[in-house]
Amino acid sequence: MKRRTFLQASLGAAMAGVLEVHAGERQWHERQLVGLGTTLSLRVAHRDPVLAQRGLDAAVATIRHVEAQMSLFDPGSALSRLNREGVLHNPHPDLLKLLRIAQSVSLRSHGAFDVTVQPLWQVFEAAQRSASLPSASAVRQARARVGWQALDISVERIRFTKPGMAVTLNGIAQGYAADRVRQQLQASGIAHALINTGEWTALGQADEPQGWTLGIANPRDEHMLMASLRMDGRSIATSADNQTYFSRDLKNHHIFDPLTGYSPLDLAGVTVAAHSCTMADALTKVMFVAGMQQALILAQHWRVDVLLVDKAGRWQATPGLRLV
Repeated sequence: MKRRTFLQASLGAAMAGVLEVHAGERQWHERQLVGLGTTLSLRVAHRDPVLAQRGLDAAVATIRHVEAQMSLFDPGSALSRLNREGVLHNPHPDLLKLLRIAQSVSLRSHGAFDVTVQPLWQVFEAAQRSASLPSASAVRQARARVGWQALDISVERIRFTKPGMAVTLNGIAQGYAADRVRQQLQASGIAHALINTGEWTALGQADEPQGWTLGIANPRDEHMLMASLRMDGRSIATSADNQTYFSRDLKNHHIFDPLTGYSPLDLAGVTVAAHSCTMADALTKVMFVAGMQQALILAQHWRVDVLLVDKAGRWQATPGLRLV
């Protein structure tokens, strides 16, 4: 699995402890941890180091809470229990909220985003264990168990209305975690922060005069940058076909078109800038399914900016991105 597609150019090599960097009276502190299936980093600034560390502690607790509700990597999570049992009684408000956001994106995208694609992942993963791809029949059977409309959501319970269903929130939970951490840090009195939960968001001012800059890695060579993107107050999410794949030609990977049961064939990478990191995360999949030309149109419809990379390595970006 290759989940990190962004390289944060302004952080340097140190990823823990207190940095010898000051902006006015602010001192920067960092925390690195493993969570949500990847390596995460939190960076905050405050003149009071005790308050900064408390803010970082609260942010880590928020991430662990999101994992306990939404992680497929934790067999004891609420989501894992839902998938095993087909029903989850008295769901936590955060899980309920995120599933309702997901349902609204599914409705507006005409099903291009669908958290019930987990049966497709399962059938491709099972075939990969025997160094093969699933048969067309196996894919059809898995796709028959996919459908966001069959996910019944209420305050009392979440349940599947047809057998064999399963949910993955891997395509939206990292963005949601970033938004929740941002809210938690603000509530803790932190006004300046850089948050990496696998997707990126920020608070206040950077410690570099030019602001925070993210390097967008080439999906065909993760050691090469295709472009550099200056953060402008919006959140940034990315998806690429080389992050998790089922065939060496990268035609079969972790992003599925729910209508076909297979991975979209047009794009190799998608970057989305949006005011919500949750939305940026979900929309990378919508744009993947749409393909290059339609995604450029959809970016206007969703009022976001995108950078799109096709399978040949050619890329296009909407004008609102601050590329440097």
